[in-house]
Amino acid sequence: MAKALFGHVGSGNDVRLSYEVRRLRARVAELEDELARSRALNDALEGVDVSDELRAFEAEPALT
Repeated sequence: MAKALFGHVGSGNDVRLSYEVRRLRARVAELEDELARSRALNDALEGVDVSDELRAFEAEPALT
């Protein structure tokens, strides 16, 4: 059993796996940055008052 565990844990030299992990970490960092920008924009727009005329446009479909 120890050999099986060592074989599973010790196979960290797989180049494809390390590339995939690096790519996924970069993607997670991109998504975290995008989320931070979206939250900052949302916080900045929180105090903006929208007139009733503009709200009426939201209820109508863009294409008929």
